[in-house]
This record gives sequence, structure tokens and C-alpha cells, in this order.
Amino acid sequence: MQNCSKIIIADDHPLFRGALKQALALPLGGDNSPPSIIEAGDFSSAIKILSENTDADLVLLDLAMPGTSGFSGLVSIRSQYAGVPVVIVSATDDPGSIRRAMELGASGFIPKSSGMDIIREAVSSVMAGNVWTPPDLDLGTESDPDVADLIERLSSLTPQQARVLTMLGEGLLNKQIAYELGVSEATIKAHVSAVLQKLGVDSRTQAVIRLSKIGIDAIENASLR
Repeated sequence: MQNCSKIIIADDHPLFRGALKQALALPLGGDNSPPSIIEAGDFSSAIKILSENTDADLVLLDLAMPGTSGFSGLVSIRSQYAGVPVVIVSATDDPGSIRRAMELGASGFIPKSSGMDIIREAVSSVMAGNVWTPPDLDLGTESDPDVADLIERLSSLTPQQARVLTMLGEGLLNKQIAYELGVSEATIKAHVSAVLQKLGVDSRTQAVIRLSKIGIDAIENASLR
């Protein structure tokens, strides 16, 4: 393990970011010094920081923050930066949400109600190559075949398609997404069509209904034309 690990904290609440920094202020596992912490207050900033720090050892990601909705941020990061472990840190910590986060590629799930010792234990475990969920919690199995099918479909998105899906969830128009990604609007239209096809839907309304089943809300006013 590196002498100094690099951890990205993506959460829109400064006080909670401060609490996480405090919990991680001591060396972790085999490190000789505390980790280097980089903070992001919204999802766009988190993606920018990741692009500039591809050697990051871990991302601590809130499910609810500006620029992402539900699990779309997790899907986007896992598709673009598959080598960087992502641990969800969220107040939404029911067994179903935890199970779905893990199925979508998270390496861990830390409830925001956890104490500092638990946070350190979870982060150390994931950075040692393990997965971590709250102990003594039965996550069960997915009982809704439609949700299981949707999770599999989301996992098939390419990095660019996952990013487009995230930005659609922000309510951005095709031309705005094209500007942000530096591509043509025609390219975005093609990505949107591919995303709808992979989700197995024909329209925006159907996509909204399907995605809402796993907590990914889409904004109705985003243009799909």
C-alpha cells in the first residue's frame, strides 16, 4: 500500500465532509501517514477531480448531491473509472438501497449515522481490497425481476452513455450536454437513443418510470429530441 493514500470525498454538506475528514485524519491500514483528502461539493466537481486524479485510491460518494440523482452518479463513476473503488456514504441506508448499490458496483456502503470508528474500519477494509457493508445486516435478494433486469441493463452502459444518463437526470438539454462534453448535439442524440434502447424503453416517460424503481429519478423536462 502507498505511504499516503488519496481519497476523494464527494458530498454537498461541508459539515459532513469535515466529519469524514476528521474520521480519516489518522493513518489507515498499512499507511504511514494520514490519507490525502480532496473534497467535492457537487457531482460535476467530483468527476473533474477524478479526471485529474486517476490515481485516487477511493471515492466516498453521497447518493444525494447536486448534479446526480439516486444511483446515477455511482453508475457514471463505475463506468468511467472502473479501477477506483467507490463507497457510498448515505442517510438512505435501508437493506434494499444497500443491496442495489453493491449490485451496481459499489465496494462498500457506510450509513451516515455511523461513528468514526466504523467509518475508519469500513474505509480501511475497502482499501485493503475487501467489500464492506454494515455488519449483521441481511441484505436479502432482489425480489423484483424488473429491478434486477434494470440493474443489469445499467451495468451495460458505456462510460459516455452513463455520463449522458447522469446529465439527463440533471435536467440538461441535449445542446447543454453536448457543450459540457465537447461533442455535437447529433452525437448526444445518438447516445440518448442508445441509452433508451439499453434500458429497454421507447420514451422518456418509460425511462422515468423504470429508473424510479431503483431511486434514479430523471427530470421530465430534459429534451430527448
